[in-house]
Amino acid sequence: MLLCFFAAIDAWALPAGFVYLDEAAPEVIVNARYAGSDNFVGAPVDGYLVPRVVLTTPAATALRQVAKTLAPFGLGLKVFDGYRPQTAVNHFMRWATDLQDTRTKEAHYPRVAKKNLFQEGYIAEKSGHSRGSTVDLTLVNLADGNELAMGTPFDFFGPESWPDYRQLDAQTRANRALLQQVMLRGGFRALAQEWWHFTLDQEPWPERYFDFPIE
Repeated sequence: MLLCFFAAIDAWALPAGFVYLDEAAPEVIVNARYAGSDNFVGAPVDGYLVPRVVLTTPAATALRQVAKTLAPFGLGLKVFDGYRPQTAVNHFMRWATDLQDTRTKEAHYPRVAKKNLFQEGYIAEKSGHSRGSTVDLTLVNLADGNELAMGTPFDFFGPESWPDYRQLDAQTRANRALLQQVMLRGGFRALAQEWWHFTLDQEPWPERYFDFPIE
């Protein structure tokens, strides 16, 4: 009986080198979008069994330091996604080929035809998130928990989401610039097409893609 108990505990353990963000960086707010329906698929995504975010240990450590840098200014981080199982990426691909399902079009891709999501690079067979050191996030006001204005929602498909998109008011551009600045100084690199997307420069598995569930 005791052996069965420890076997069950071991089955729940993350692979070596990975941590739950809420445990490794409790200062960071977690809003795991793909575990629920508030995302571009409009439903819980395969592989996300609990609303938690997983990252490699060095990515979580670096992110915690970024949060500590922001805290004296009354600002913090809210994370939407981190490690992403390949199972979830496969779910995205199936969704993208179902051209009848357009329930999230107005909110997430109003000016992009769903049939073009592959060729325009919004959906792909592999994601850097599956290597475990990429994070999607935004800035929040610690006093009230409200997100700072960034011009588009998370996972908005269009040039409006590019970090250097200029047709925004000055405050929104400043918010995006601040997020870019603190993340780059924190050891992350940005993606030119998504203001929320950052990857740890020294990621431990730059060529390996994982597929364990978040549970």
